[in-house]
Amino acid sequence: MKGLINLLNEVFQLDNKDWITRISIAMISLSLLWGILGIIDALMVRLQELSWGMTQTLILTPQEYYAGIGLHAMRDFFGFAVQLEFAVFIYLSYKLLNFKPRAKWLLNIGFILFNISFMLLEGPIIVYPKFNDNYFSADSWYYLSPYGLPNFSQYIISPLWYFGWELMDIGVYIYVIWLVYHYYLATQTIKGKLPIFGVYVLMTSLMTAIGWSGETAANTWDIFAYYGLIGLDPIANQIAFGILWHSIVYITWMPAVATLYLLIPMLANRPLYSDRMGRISALLYLIFSNNVPIHHLYMVNLPVAIKSLEEVLTYTVVVPSMMTFFNLWVTVKGATFHLNLISAWVIVSFAGAIAAGVTGIANGTVVFDAIIHDTLWVVGHFHAMIFWSIVPAGFATLYYMIPMMIGKNWYSNKLGWMHFIGYLVGTTMIIIGFDALGVTGLIRKPEIYPLISDYVTPEILASIGAIIADLATLLWLINLLLTFIKGKNINVQSINQAINIITATTTVLEWNSISQKLRQHWPKTQDKN
Repeated sequence: MKGLINLLNEVFQLDNKDWITRISIAMISLSLLWGILGIIDALMVRLQELSWGMTQTLILTPQEYYAGIGLHAMRDFFGFAVQLEFAVFIYLSYKLLNFKPRAKWLLNIGFILFNISFMLLEGPIIVYPKFNDNYFSADSWYYLSPYGLPNFSQYIISPLWYFGWELMDIGVYIYVIWLVYHYYLATQTIKGKLPIFGVYVLMTSLMTAIGWSGETAANTWDIFAYYGLIGLDPIANQIAFGILWHSIVYITWMPAVATLYLLIPMLANRPLYSDRMGRISALLYLIFSNNVPIHHLYMVNLPVAIKSLEEVLTYTVVVPSMMTFFNLWVTVKGATFHLNLISAWVIVSFAGAIAAGVTGIANGTVVFDAIIHDTLWVVGHFHAMIFWSIVPAGFATLYYMIPMMIGKNWYSNKLGWMHFIGYLVGTTMIIIGFDALGVTGLIRKPEIYPLISDYVTPEILASIGAIIADLATLLWLINLLLTFIKGKNINVQSINQAINIITATTTVLEWNSISQKLRQHWPKTQDKN
């Protein structure tokens, strides 16, 4: 019991008098909890499809299968990703700006409401006579209105689903308000310009407020319609909800962009090539990311002029991305390169954003969307963005931020590299499998599908990849727990110091020394020839 108490004290930093560290650790811990549950949901889905392809049997009920998809999206996209990004934003902003936290009660309330919401979204838990926690989560995470509403749909779900969304909305807005308020206070005393990382934190917070507005309106509308208080326009409701559809991708990707702007100059030991270009990019992301909800509704009977306008607006989001990639590439070009756990994850995040973004441009084209709409190609696109850019940037951050918060270095460098390699191999297999299924026309959520090689082989590939990626993530969690228990104590006072310690202890390759040896050997090889 004493050991368990000590572990809880270490994990949640209960003995730490720094309130920002405690609340950030709590947010990270809950985000990891929802993330793990979401991964289990996703694994259930993959095993169902794998079982059908290999044995023509279904190991889950359709209700459990569709609930797995819905809960995977809710838990991993919101409970994990959104909560983790705000924890990172709050903690790193505190370290960069050195503000004095105020209205602690407000952030505590937001934290509680946000996490209670996912308990409502998962559905009622029935222990006897049969365990079942997916009664209405099988509805799916985006519940196209009027699906599930009395007098509008034959399938009616519990109102707790909508109240769960409402609590999450309130929690998100509390996170945003608290953070923006402290940035306002910090800018009153800060000397010089706001750091580029802070600019992206502020833009992402505003992006979140705008993106959530449509969903909050749609969900509130659904609640009133559920009780028959007002009527409902399904298409208008879908468009309002669609504001979050696309902006959530950028809301969760902007922390990756902010991370790249923070870490690449530090790793390259150079100033950012163009500070102005970075700030303009942040503003353009804010302007362009929330105005393309209809490109998710190309197949809805809307005026062609509106669809064409949305197509053009979708392409405009590419502009700040190209500015960002160019700015960061020129910053690092020719710099001394050390391959360590932070730089490895940064490279994957940078390259992965480009690879995944190219498929996004294709999706935004009306004629191409007519072919791949609602197929696994679309799922492959946004999973590529998540697996290859968003999550890698998150790991790059956590690998230095957790030691900084708890004062302990990672327990095992080898486990860290095993995690990196396993994750990269596994997620690549998933993306290749999804894309291959999508171009052959297989629709999303294919619980059963034609038993032909064009479908079965990619399904097996994606499922095995998911298992590999999950096992790799499990290694990271084991390493994390061992770090809390047995990690070597370190004294970290700043972000720079934390990054220097982790890069020094996890470096496995210095590219410049290897390239120099190759250049020395190359002339000798040519002479022999």
